[in-house]
Amino acid sequence: MNNDEREIRELVKTWLDASEKGDLDTVLSLMDDNVIFLVPGREPFGKQEFAATSKKMGSIKMQGTSDVQEVQVVNDWAWIRSSLRVRATTPDGKEVVRSGSTLSILRKNEAGRWVLLRDANLLAPEE
Repeated sequence: MNNDEREIRELVKTWLDASEKGDLDTVLSLMDDNVIFLVPGREPFGKQEFAATSKKMGSIKMQGTSDVQEVQVVNDWAWIRSSLRVRATTPDGKEVVRSGSTLSILRKNEAGRWVLLRDANLLAPEE
C-alpha cells in the first residue's frame, strides 16, 4: 500500500470516528468547499447543506463501518469504492440502519491533503 492509499484510508477512518463523536468540524475539514453529495431521492447538495443537516441531527448518535474495496490514485485525483453501513440512534433509542455501496472522488488540495470532492452513495434501509 502506498502513502496516498494509506492517507485516503485514514481519511475514511477519521470521517467515521469524527461522525461517531459528533465532531462536525473535523468532518467538514475532510471536504473540499465544492463537494457535491449524490444520494437517492433528493437533488445533489453541497457542504453548506451537509453542515446544516448535520447540525439539525445533533442529538442523533451515528455509528458507521466502511469496507473500502478499491482505491485508485491518478496524480492528485483518487476514487474509492466501498461498502458502508450507518446506524443512527435517536435519544429515545429508536434506530435506523442504512447500508450500501458508495463511490467517492477525492483530490489533493493546495496543502497536499486528500479531501472529498464528490460522493455518491446508494445506502438503503436494512430490513
